[in-house]
Amino acid sequence: MAGWWRLPVLKRKGSAAVVAFATLALVTVLHAFDPGFVANLRDVTFDSYQRISPRPYGDPPVRVVAIDDESLAAYGQWPWPRTRLAELTEQLTGLGAATVAFAVIFAEPDRLSAAQVIDGLPGDKARQSSLREALAGLPDNDAIFAQALRTSPSVLGFGFSTAPNDRRPLIKTSFAHASADPLTLLQHFYGATPNLPVLEEAAKGIGALNMPASASSGLLRRLSLYVADEKKVYPGLVVEALRVAQGARTVVLRGTGASGELGGAGDALIDTRVGDVKIPMTSDGEFWMYYDHERPERRVSARDILDPARREAVRSQIEGQIVFVGVTATGLADLWTTSLGETVQGVIVQAQATEQILSGSFLTRPDYAKGLERVATVVLGVLVLVLALVAGPRWSLFAGALMVGLAVGASWLAFSRAQLLFDPVYPSLGAFTVHLAVTGMLFISTDRERRFVRRAFGQYLAPQLLSELEKAPDRMVLGGEIRPLTIMFMDVRDFTPISEAISATDLVHFLNALLSPLSDAIQAEGGTIDKYIGDSIMAFWNAPLDVADHPRAACRAALAMRGLVREMNGRDSFGFEALGRSDLKVKIGIGLNTGDACVGNMGSQRRFNYSAVGDAVNIAARIESASKSFGTDILVSEDTARACPDFAFLEVDEVALKGKSRPLPLLALYGDESVRSSQDFVVLAGLHRQMMAALRSADAAAASDLASRCRDLADPHFASLYEVFAERAAALRTGSRSAAE
Repeated sequence: MAGWWRLPVLKRKGSAAVVAFATLALVTVLHAFDPGFVANLRDVTFDSYQRISPRPYGDPPVRVVAIDDESLAAYGQWPWPRTRLAELTEQLTGLGAATVAFAVIFAEPDRLSAAQVIDGLPGDKARQSSLREALAGLPDNDAIFAQALRTSPSVLGFGFSTAPNDRRPLIKTSFAHASADPLTLLQHFYGATPNLPVLEEAAKGIGALNMPASASSGLLRRLSLYVADEKKVYPGLVVEALRVAQGARTVVLRGTGASGELGGAGDALIDTRVGDVKIPMTSDGEFWMYYDHERPERRVSARDILDPARREAVRSQIEGQIVFVGVTATGLADLWTTSLGETVQGVIVQAQATEQILSGSFLTRPDYAKGLERVATVVLGVLVLVLALVAGPRWSLFAGALMVGLAVGASWLAFSRAQLLFDPVYPSLGAFTVHLAVTGMLFISTDRERRFVRRAFGQYLAPQLLSELEKAPDRMVLGGEIRPLTIMFMDVRDFTPISEAISATDLVHFLNALLSPLSDAIQAEGGTIDKYIGDSIMAFWNAPLDVADHPRAACRAALAMRGLVREMNGRDSFGFEALGRSDLKVKIGIGLNTGDACVGNMGSQRRFNYSAVGDAVNIAARIESASKSFGTDILVSEDTARACPDFAFLEVDEVALKGKSRPLPLLALYGDESVRSSQDFVVLAGLHRQMMAALRSADAAAASDLASRCRDLADPHFASLYEVFAERAAALRTGSRSAAE
């Protein structure tokens, strides 16, 4: 058990590699099945690309004639009589529309035709029959609309569903296909909602209106160009609008295996040709939508077409255009969410698809995309594995993030430069899961070793050393090194009266309440706590880890400790008032020194501690003890003060420390950089220097006056320091008087 950590590293890394390759294999299998949650994530990624870079508009020859709120206000509620639709069709034809495509289904007779009105009147059959004979000479609204369709480049839409029925629309298109049989690949329907026969016979084209099943969530990313039932293929409205606009009769569907295309098994569609326009398709006959933002210049109100006073003003917007007529009025239109996150009417989707085709702005997902994505998944996963085994888990995480960035970046470049859709999700998933698998295996294989080290040595070692030891158990040896350190000793002043005034239980609470925040202040500045000695703390900086400007860090920690004690006294954090001892106040003394010391693991082979020893450590302890004599809480050596020239220090004296052959200059730490630069401290420091000079020259009167002025100007907590200096001045006066007598 004691030597468990010496298991070969290669064995651990080999296990991690096996798990990583198994993970890659699982991701590859996942890619083959393409579960819905991953496919949705891929679609969301492609949506975000479009939001960053939507399709440029470019004013293509496509318009939407909108039956909008303004039109309904002018000409009455929807549905309009077919005579008005006939007028709309004739006016659009007269304005030079290349195609008039209705994104509306006319499945029922016009309810405003004379025969329909008579059938809806109350009364007996004989009365209805006589009325019908009297009005027999009136034209039928549907016949009028049919005549308008017959003399225009018109296209009607039909609906389909999965609910079976025997109704089917007319097919106005001739089909040709190469290689793949579209009947086996296209989206299938089993029931239809066609237009009235008289209207179908008159129209030049008839196309499917429904959105694909993939848009059932309401977010439309692809549009079906063709659909099929058990026997026939039917074009979509966009295909028919393009065909009629070009005067073409036949459309061509091309699949794998045609003209040398890859995948000769004939199991996928590739593209379609409508007149002179070639359109790429997905394998099942859908078309990737590349959206532009919704814009008013795409629309013309139906009122502008029907109103003679407005008609000529919009001629330039209709002439030579493929026109889609649809309902956009509030509450009447079918609404879809685009990849840009905008909600638009179905007729707008049809128009945007046509714009996209005419501008040649195609989004395509090549037939080699899946193979390339699987290769990228494996390559990126292997790279993460190698970096994890060579450089460690931390670099593996960085490498995994980098690989994800590469996958997304390459996918974005393909989209933005060539409108190609490559999935970054699976390569990213491969890199991420390999990182998790490798780091997880390495963690599991080393966790037993770490638990052994912590159980065996956790009660002896400082947390920092224990962490280092867990990473490298072979470092459990005795020894040390000479390093420049800043050492701190802290002690509670008048601890004995406090311990006598409260119970042993309250005393433990007091020590915990005091030492915990003080320890946090030390560690917050990068200090290492060596040991607790009753009510005292020994700490040092710059070991075991390097600490830049460690004298400054130690001074900052000391100032923070001063502030914490003052704050805790102010809010009675020690509970003295509850114990009836509001007279008790906590005071601390801190000594700081900077110098070389020996630091390392010290003790026996069975029990040792990470500590520092040497003359610099002894001096710090003596400085802390000397601070009692000066009535100040933070006293530092000249070496520490010299390393912090921008901190606020006040000279105390040259003090003969126990064990030292000559006196050492000591300074009181007054504040940090902001205090050092304040005008109050500049004045105080000047008076303080004058006071020290007066004391050295035995000018008792001047020294006493200056000590009083300094006490009035300084922080109230430094009053005790200046009382010490005032006592020295008084002693000088007494000594001078005694000498005179």
